[in-house]
Amino acid sequence: MTRWTWRTLAIAGSVGVLLTGAPALADGDQPQYYADDIKSTMVKHIEATADGDGVFQMQDDKTGEMLALRFVTIHDPVRQIGEDVYFACTDFHVVDEPDKVYDLDFWMNDKTGELKVFQSKVHKEPRQSLLYGWYKQPRYTFVNDQIEYLY
Repeated sequence: MTRWTWRTLAIAGSVGVLLTGAPALADGDQPQYYADDIKSTMVKHIEATADGDGVFQMQDDKTGEMLALRFVTIHDPVRQIGEDVYFACTDFHVVDEPDKVYDLDFWMNDKTGELKVFQSKVHKEPRQSLLYGWYKQPRYTFVNDQIEYLY
């Protein structure tokens, strides 16, 4: 097995999902995606975006900083928002700083014929306090599946 294949298996194993095939069709022509499909899409997105050393690069939409991160986990539950948008929340830590964790949100749809990520944002950024150490400070919350910025 190649190094990349082992990384894919490690990511898939850490989210508790194996890559799945096409989604089942519901009534009508609109495909229905399930938790395994959403997690599988996230695994593929992380795999395609990370470099050969497993470093996931993402530009912070607020600060403009290019983040160099390593995947930790996909939060449960993943979910559907509206008719054709799917959502996953994840944790990534800063390279060489495993306690410094970002919570990243990803939105997906199947406008290209397969479920793919079309938007990502930093939901929570790492902050440090003398009393508690590193923690995740939220930038926004959700009200009726819409973002409400906290600051």
